[in-house]
Amino acid sequence: MSRLLIVSNRLPITVRADDGAVHVERSAGGLATGLSGPHEKSGGLWIGWPGETDDLDERGRAELAARCAELRVVPVTLSKEDIRAYYESFSNSVLWPTFHYLMGQAPLYVPDWEAYESANDRFADAVAAVWKPGDTVWVHDYQLMRVPALLRKRIPEARIGFFLHIPFPASDVFRTLPARAELLEGLLASDLVGFHTSAYLRHFASSVLWILGAPVDVDSVRWKGREVKLGVFPMGVDAAGFAAKALGEDVDLRVRGIRGEDEAALVLVGIDRLDYTKGIPRRLLAFERLLQKHPELREKTRLIQVAVPSRTSVDAYQDFRAEVDRLVGRINGAFATARWTPVHYLYRSLSEQEVIDLYRSADVMLVTPLRDGMNLVAKEFVASRVDGDGVLVLSEFAGASSELAEAVHVNPYDVDGVADALVRALTMPESERRARMKGLRDRVARWDVARWASSFLETLGTALPVAETRNSGSDVEQALAVRLRKASARILFLDYDGTLVPFASTPDLARPDPDILRLLEELAQQPGTDVHVLSGRARGNLAEFFHEIPTIGLHAEHGLWSRSAGGNWERLPAAMPETDDWRGRVRAILEDFAGRTPGALIEQKAAGFAWHYRAADPEHGPLQGRELLLHLTHVLGNVPVEVFAGECVVEVRPHGVHKGRVVQSVMQKARKGAVAIAFGDDRSDDDMFRALPSGGLRVRVGPRRGEADLFLSDPNAARVWLRRLLG
Repeated sequence: MSRLLIVSNRLPITVRADDGAVHVERSAGGLATGLSGPHEKSGGLWIGWPGETDDLDERGRAELAARCAELRVVPVTLSKEDIRAYYESFSNSVLWPTFHYLMGQAPLYVPDWEAYESANDRFADAVAAVWKPGDTVWVHDYQLMRVPALLRKRIPEARIGFFLHIPFPASDVFRTLPARAELLEGLLASDLVGFHTSAYLRHFASSVLWILGAPVDVDSVRWKGREVKLGVFPMGVDAAGFAAKALGEDVDLRVRGIRGEDEAALVLVGIDRLDYTKGIPRRLLAFERLLQKHPELREKTRLIQVAVPSRTSVDAYQDFRAEVDRLVGRINGAFATARWTPVHYLYRSLSEQEVIDLYRSADVMLVTPLRDGMNLVAKEFVASRVDGDGVLVLSEFAGASSELAEAVHVNPYDVDGVADALVRALTMPESERRARMKGLRDRVARWDVARWASSFLETLGTALPVAETRNSGSDVEQALAVRLRKASARILFLDYDGTLVPFASTPDLARPDPDILRLLEELAQQPGTDVHVLSGRARGNLAEFFHEIPTIGLHAEHGLWSRSAGGNWERLPAAMPETDDWRGRVRAILEDFAGRTPGALIEQKAAGFAWHYRAADPEHGPLQGRELLLHLTHVLGNVPVEVFAGECVVEVRPHGVHKGRVVQSVMQKARKGAVAIAFGDDRSDDDMFRALPSGGLRVRVGPRRGEADLFLSDPNAARVWLRRLLG
């Protein structure tokens, strides 16, 4: 097994300085527990921040370093200012509320992006310093979204996985972030990006389409010449461990102490970090509403609400604590009696065993976040209910809700609805409670945290290695470039859009820049070199774009029209329809689809049409494109034209007209021994590749896979490679 390098914001250790001595203890928690097995078995390392160490003296730092080496953890040292800017400011004041759809909590001005990038750079440095060939890197969570890209620059061949532990928001929410493109590019440098739910995966894919315009399949993204896998991996808990700690007479004794002398009294429990995403105020309001609507439950029901201190230095969290304090005081002031307090509020951290005791004490467990990536509290509660009893009331906006079907699901924003659900849970018959709990326990036990980790790592192990994409600079490319420079004659067949120039939102904007014009002219001046530009564009476009370079051949509308170097435009003999009555029908269909697809446009050519949808909604446009393709294929079944799909375009062209015929025509006149090289990016270039004679070189540009001898990431990489052919 290869070594596993785990990268997270915090190390799975707790560091304490006591009378000059340093104490390092392993931390408990879902991530630490789930990854302890792979960490140990692989002999790998865990890279992360150990906590504040500014106050340690030289001896203390030496002790910490020795203990970290023993535990195989690599500390990333961050100053108090680093933590303030990178962690508290950008990560938790910007990313956290945005990803949880609570944008009102985000600052008006987005601060400290540079600090976030710098901290991620430090983590990438730490990983690169310990990485060895064969290692697998697994990066975790929103604080480190730039690490995969920064690490990829340092180690292009590294195998990198990333898992997001919080929700990924809908694209229209994510797009509000100023650094949205940089964050997506950070994740797309991974080989596998994992999410808790399929909804989060869809949101991510939609954002990639909208912001980067990258092609997205069901479970992958094609980006910069690589295929990035996407996967859904719902995180579990150490179900067996929680069950073991929930057994025993001592637990039963503590449970009886928590529940009190009145065995008939009903206990509701909520355990949360004091975070505005957890829905505590609305939960308190729902409990208040229950007491108002059902006075018969007063003095027979109480809520134990634990609020674990969180991010106490962030202003929004300080204000939030004050709000919760006020609500608890109001409810207790309105309903408390001499022998009963409705809300028992604990603002402190609890040990794991204390949490399990509360799980076992609850008649009803309240997990009602406004938004949560997964929420492991719900699964911990289920795993701890070895008695097979208890009811879980779960927010439909927690990631766990898609798995835990037997819970009582609620909309946390509907205070009256939650109150009614609490009454239902409190009065549920025992047979129903136990039937629901059995289903929950079976699922939580089967899909535990160990299975989550192994599933992710197995999928990452099957991801396409970066080395297989053969990016520029490889030994293969160098050898090919040398062979072509030495050839006595070379013929270059170059597609235009997506190969020589990047795609633009509309075809008119994808014009050749001075750099590519100069490069083509210099190539055409090389002894024994012929340059041909092939495109689906109309001949007027190509004539305008390249009028200053008469020394290159131009081929428009996939070769229907050709202009040899220094010559005039000529039409390729082709099987054209005897009548043009089909053109009116096709035009009407294209206009109808364009009217229903904002951003789509129609390009009319001498012998056909192109329906472009690159500027359309990135989800709606491809759907309309597929429907149009099917519709035209049916309508034009008896007309000697063909319909095909290119990159964000559906084209209708005369049957038998394609770039392969251009290659065949040019090669018939080529001098003996000439080497043919074709550069292309989409399906229309496959004909060109197939027509190359033996010994020809096929160069695939962009993310689309397929038959080729060489793969280049984008038009810029294609230009770099073409410059190598200059003498």
